[in-house]
Amino acid sequence: MHLRDLTQYLKELGENNRRPWFIMNKPRYDILREEFLCVVTELISQLGKFDRQVIACNPKKALFRINRDIRFSKDKSPYKTRFSAGITPRDQRRPSAAGGPTYYFHIESGEQGGGRLLFGAGEYMPPAPRLRAIRQHVVNDATGFAKVLKNKQLRQTFGDLQPEDKLQRAPKGFDPAHPHIEYLKLKSYFVWTEVELALNAPERLVPQLAGGLKDAFALVTWLRGVPETYNLQE
Repeated sequence: MHLRDLTQYLKELGENNRRPWFIMNKPRYDILREEFLCVVTELISQLGKFDRQVIACNPKKALFRINRDIRFSKDKSPYKTRFSAGITPRDQRRPSAAGGPTYYFHIESGEQGGGRLLFGAGEYMPPAPRLRAIRQHVVNDATGFAKVLKNKQLRQTFGDLQPEDKLQRAPKGFDPAHPHIEYLKLKSYFVWTEVELALNAPERLVPQLAGGLKDAFALVTWLRGVPETYNLQE
């Protein structure tokens, strides 16, 4: 993929986030989108080497739209300034009530003409029934969850689970004295990291993503073990 062209396009889109500019530059977008699709297709193949459940994921369905949902946003900019994808066994970029973990990454422009690569895995802001199910699984499988938190590869690449929008108090129905109470307060069970994009080495992109996302496989596996019966208790 022509990463320098992509980050330059995204930089210009950020400066001209209007429909007329987007339409005028639609040929550029179409070419870059097709190249990005090839990256996602290759990544799915590489992920499938250690996670057979995603091997049949449709790469076209893994791509996120560039159009923003501005219905409830004060920011009325019509377009996202990143190219992103979410890879799941069910071809669902957004979580359903049943839930399930996603491998996610996006590319955006960086400062001084560079680029940024963000990638991660897990469940980001799952629906309420699924979130409660995950929390219940933390309680019921405290030992297994502790092993995930101590996983060497996961911690080296991502550190701890992301605390975004974490509750101040214990969620309703859960013991405030539980050993994992700080994790029970989470609204997402997701890890991610952000790095500089190697614009001059596009051939390194997919191996870098595949290797990094493999380090999150312990979390993905644990989340797939959440019994669906928990979801029915909400």
